[in-house]
Amino acid sequence: MNPTMMCIGLLMVSNIFMTFAWYAHLKEMSSKPWIIAVFVSWGIAFFEYMFQVPANRIGHTVMNVGQLKILQEVITLSIFVPFSIYYLKEPLKLDYLWAGLCILGAVYFVFRSKLA
Repeated sequence: MNPTMMCIGLLMVSNIFMTFAWYAHLKEMSSKPWIIAVFVSWGIAFFEYMFQVPANRIGHTVMNVGQLKILQEVITLSIFVPFSIYYLKEPLKLDYLWAGLCILGAVYFVFRSKLA
């Protein structure tokens, strides 16, 4: 399989775990002590790293570290916005669009050498 596509797929799975580890406790464990949320989040984050580490190793064979980081940010926003709207019931904000456009600019600048 193409290393770039493998990296993107693994980073997407990793980011789903990361988003749940970072934010699901706000909804699901708000009445529990924060230390319990920490340990639950660490348990979820373990699975995040099981996908993130191989993704970055595979991705680094075809991308530099800056490109990997910007790719991760694009995936993060792509996962986080639907999560916050559908799972956490946060309102959709125009700021998400502006943030997405800024990241799109970052994608252009980081990957423009590959586009030419």
